[in-house]
Order: sequence, then C-alpha cells, then structure tokens
Amino acid sequence: MALPDSVTTCLSPPVHYAICKLGFEKTDTYDINNILSGNGEVCWQAITEHVCYLESDQSVDYIKSIRLLGPVCESVRLYFKSLPKEQFVLHYASWFHWTNCTEVFLEVFDVLQYTQATEIALGLMKLTSCLERALGDVYLLKSNDCPFLLRDLLASEQLADVFGQAVMDVLRVFIGSPHGLNLRNVLWHGFASPQEIPAKYCAMLLFITAGLGQLLQTYLLQTEGVLVHRPYVIFISLEEFDAFPGKYLNNEILSIAEELVKLSSFVLKIMLPFWISALTAFKQSRYADSVILLLPQLEVGLRLLFTTSNKCPNRLLTAESSALYTTFDEMLAKHLDNEEVNQLPGVLEEPAMASDFLWDFLNHQEGPRIRDRLSHGEINLETFPREVANQIVGFAITILCRFSDEDMFSLKEQMVIKPLMNCASCYRSRFHPISQLKKQVLECMKNIHLWAELPTVPEEQVQKIKGLEGNAEADTLISMISEIISQLQHYMPQNCCSSDDLINSVLTERLLVELCDTRICTLYSPRPVLEVVAVLRRISAQCHQVSQQVIAGAGLRYTQWVKKTLRSRQRHNYRRMLNSIKFLSPVLRLILLLISLELVSVHSVCGKNPFDYQQYLKFLKSVLQYTENLVTYTSPEKNKWDETMELTKKTLIKLRKICDRKLMLRHLAT
Repeated sequence: MALPDSVTTCLSPPVHYAICKLGFEKTDTYDINNILSGNGEVCWQAITEHVCYLESDQSVDYIKSIRLLGPVCESVRLYFKSLPKEQFVLHYASWFHWTNCTEVFLEVFDVLQYTQATEIALGLMKLTSCLERALGDVYLLKSNDCPFLLRDLLASEQLADVFGQAVMDVLRVFIGSPHGLNLRNVLWHGFASPQEIPAKYCAMLLFITAGLGQLLQTYLLQTEGVLVHRPYVIFISLEEFDAFPGKYLNNEILSIAEELVKLSSFVLKIMLPFWISALTAFKQSRYADSVILLLPQLEVGLRLLFTTSNKCPNRLLTAESSALYTTFDEMLAKHLDNEEVNQLPGVLEEPAMASDFLWDFLNHQEGPRIRDRLSHGEINLETFPREVANQIVGFAITILCRFSDEDMFSLKEQMVIKPLMNCASCYRSRFHPISQLKKQVLECMKNIHLWAELPTVPEEQVQKIKGLEGNAEADTLISMISEIISQLQHYMPQNCCSSDDLINSVLTERLLVELCDTRICTLYSPRPVLEVVAVLRRISAQCHQVSQQVIAGAGLRYTQWVKKTLRSRQRHNYRRMLNSIKFLSPVLRLILLLISLELVSVHSVCGKNPFDYQQYLKFLKSVLQYTENLVTYTSPEKNKWDETMELTKKTLIKLRKICDRKLMLRHLAT
C-alpha cells in the first residue's frame, strides 16, 4: 500500500497545472470597475471577452481562457474581501434568490474574508451543488427532462437560450467541462487537497452566480415566466438509518477519531485538514457540512486501497479529459475494465460489510444515494438529518480503525470503540432489491393480519340472504392450501407445523420473519437473481394492494350493511365477499411464504446451479398474473368475487402441480 505521507497531490500534472498555476501566469492587475457597473450589476461582455476559442472548431480554448481569466478572478476576490458584509447583502443578496439557497451564498462570502483553505473548498462544494440545482430549475423553463450530468446541463441549448452562449462558456471554464478547471468534480471526487483550490475561483463563481441572477431576472420579465423550484428530497423512514446509532458517536468516540485520522493509513496526510474539519462540523451539529467533507475523503481513501490492491498506482491521480476518473462506481464493481477481478473487497477486512454499506448509501436506487443527492443540490443543507450523518461518520470511524495499528489504542479506547465496530460487523444491506423484498413481504403480512380486526356481520344474518352458496367451495380451496403447505414442509424450519391446523400454524408472521432473517449475500447479485427478485417484488406489491382493497371494501360494506343502505344485489355481493375473505387470507399468506422460501434459495440456484431458468421465470410470471387479476377483481369498481374464487382454484391447482414437479427454487437447490 502506498504510504499516505508519500502522496503530495492527487492531481495529475496537467490538472495540477491548470488549477494551481495557469490562472496565475498573468500577474497584471485587473480593474474591478471593468466588470462591475455603478449599480453593482455584472458587465458580462467584459468577462466573456476573456474567453478564447480554437480556430479549428470554434470550441472553447480552455487553456488560454483560464490564463486570461486569472487576473479577473483575483480582482473579484480582492473586491469581495474589501466589501463590508452589509454592503454585500444590500447589493447582492437579492441576486441569489433564484438559487433558492441564498444563505449558502452569503456563507461563502463570509468564508472568503478569512481564506481558510478547508472552508474555501467546502464553500465551493456547496456553491456548485446549489448552483447546479438552480440551473436545472432554469432548464425546466424550456424543457421537461433535466440532464443528470452537470456537463450536459451547461452544454444545453436551453440554458444558452436563457443566459447566452458566451455566458455559459464562461461558466464551463470553471465547472462542468473536463477540459476546464472542473472544480466541482475534482473536489466532490476527493482529488483536490485544501491548499490546491485557489480562493479566487470560489470568489469568481460567487460573482458569476449573482450575474446569472441578474440575467435571469431580465429574461423572466421579457418572457413573463415564473421560475419554479423543484422540491428537495426528504429522507423518510429514518429508522432505517440506524446501522450506527447516534449514542455510539459521543464526544469520547469523536475525540478518539480525531487521533485516529492522524495515525490511520487510510488517510492521506495532504487531506488531513478535511478529516479534522468534518469531525468538528459533526460536533457542531453542522451535519450536511460534515458529510460533504467526509464523502470525498472516503472516496480518496478507498481509491488509495483500490489502486494499490489492483496494482494501478497511476489511477490515484485525476485522469485527463480523455479518460475516466477512478470513482466509487468502479471501485465498488466486481470486475475492472479489463474484466479482471477487483481486489479491493479482499483488502477490506469485512468486504461484504464495507461494500454493502457503500452500495446501500451511495448507489442503490432505493437507498438515500447521499453523495449524488448532495453533490447535485437535491437536499436542503439546512435540514440535513443527523440520523443520516451518523451513518457516514460511524462508517468512516470504523474504516479508520481497520487501517490503524491496534497497538495505538489503550484498553479503555478499545472498549469505547468496540460497540461501533460491532455495528459494522453486524451490518446487512438495507436497500438492495433483496432487502427491499424482505421488507415488502413483512409489511404485506402485517397488513393481512388486520383482516382479523375487520367488523363482520353475524353469521345468522348473513344466512338470511337466500340463493347464495359458496361456503363449500371456500372450504375446498382452504383444503387445497393445506395440501400445498404439506408439500412444502420439508423446506421450512422445524417445529413450525401443527398437523391439526397447517394454515394457522405455518402461515404466520413469525415464520416469515424467521425466513426473511436468513442472511443472503446481496453483493454482486447476478442478473438472473435480480430478474427473479424483481418479479417476486411485483407479486408482493400486488398482494399488498389486494389486502388494502379488501380491508377498505369490507369496512365500507359493513358500514352500509349496518345503516341498511345496501340494495339487494349489493347484499348478495357482500355475502360473496365474506366467503372470499375466508380463503383469500390464507392464499395471500401462502404466496408470501412461497416468496420467502424462494428468496432464501435465489442466490444459490440462480447464481450457480444450471436449471431451466426460463421455465421457472414463466412459473413466477403466472403467479404474478394471478395477483394482478386479483387486484382487478377485488377493486371497488369490479367486486368480482365469484370470478376471484374460480381464478384462485385454477391457480392453486397449478401451484400443487408445480410442487409435485419440483420446479421451485427450494427443490432445485437440493
């Protein structure tokens, strides 16, 4: 592993030159009054004339443009540094309203007064994320789908129509183009150390943002348009963010962490100020700042491990514009670009834990995707929840520990940090599709349990409705369900079956919890596994919808029965519903049991053993079709209970044959 002390920069020579030297080659002083009118408005023409273009294709000549804009940026920095806060607020605050993050930009102004390198970098990261989000809102004035990548957003015709192509070219010199300074990417991906980001570029982007606000105001007045801000992403179900509980992140732990960052081989010494600032921000309850500072450092630390373990040390540096960065996505992949196996997981002491956690919180589509959402400005920084910050800080501390010499800890410190390390060891994926399926199954089962609380009409009153049969048919279906359960007993935990009442002894929440608690490998799930899980999730979702419809329909019909507002035909239909409920509950619970049994075996079969995958998928899709039809038949609009009974009978016959032929995964696994 490369020694953290030996790394002096993570910027490749061309990128380091562009950011740290190119804009300083022209040392002449630039008069701020050339780009600033008397009333404080930005004179854009005086700025855009510093952007140069290549003769070959008239694209931006980034090298010449950075060199010429250097003195302009320094002039802006000195201007802001000399400007009292009250004057800045008076003249500029209103020009930041279009970003919906005025306070962030006022904070950046404060940071520029003190020129502390770490705070400059943090301010620039927050500025670029808020600016990107605001530019996306402007884009939506002209189109419906906003580009995901900042590069594509800044190159769009839509923004050029609003602000002018020359203005967008200025912005692309600083962010959004791999050929320019690309400040947003080198910071958010952890390539730049605090000392490598000139404060004047932060000042210039603050100035440009105000100028964009002025241009936008003119555009909106001319077009009579209204800028609408997209709502922020709000993290729900924060109880799921409990891998590292806040009680384990007390001042004593954080003090140990502050020592760890100075000793751990995971931390590049040039990045140490970021780590210290991140822990300080967390202690000060500045949770968004803490996570924004930590995420790039986790990336650069893992990149150090990745490049060392895969013997590609050159990839520790930023790639040129012609190549890709080594980012989280590649580091978490199973294989490298050359199809060789990624060695990083093997370097981590508990590869599944670390990789599962990172996939959960950064990549999985149903996870929080914290880095993406923070870096693209999708999260309100002022209300960033501590519960989310706890996870990133807790994980970071465990990684620091894993790459520190145990002899560095006193016995007391080892005992203090042990609970946090135990949390890491016990971590299971929460947002992988398999984990989400488990959650769906248990939530559906809880919903079905509510059926027992449904108000029902006394049986003697129901019997008064003449001309209706169906109890015998329902009993037949229940008998078929018991038969299928009997066939499945070999594949269920022992002591969960009672010969007297198979349905109520087997189709229980306790059994599903036990099955869903089975540890299943979610890392690097092969495509067949994900395809099977996707179908199982759709089946589970349909079952849940059926359950909700039955609860709503039964409640409504009971109320109408009591109030005697049901017509004759509706009373007959209500009787059919009550008959159907008798077998629908065990049918839905049986399907959830089948899903849970299949889930336990899905990796071992789909991932390894050869079998008739298409035939199996066909079987699953037939179950899905049944549940989709159930949703239709049990809907308030249809209320087709006779058809529900007939459809269920056909499906149970098919399920019984499937079990006989041993086509389910549980059979295939053996």
